[in-house]
Amino acid sequence: MRARLSAAEGQALVEYALTVSLLAIVCISALTVTGRSLSGILISIAGQV
Repeated sequence: MRARLSAAEGQALVEYALTVSLLAIVCISALTVTGRSLSGILISIAGQV
């Protein structure tokens, strides 16, 4: 019984870690793309001023 409970807790921990990792990758990718776009916009505005 204890082995099954321990295995279930381990599985939940692995799933949680994978979910957090995927979320971090998505956030970093979104910030990278947005940062590049925002940088281009700000440079364009600065050039017009």
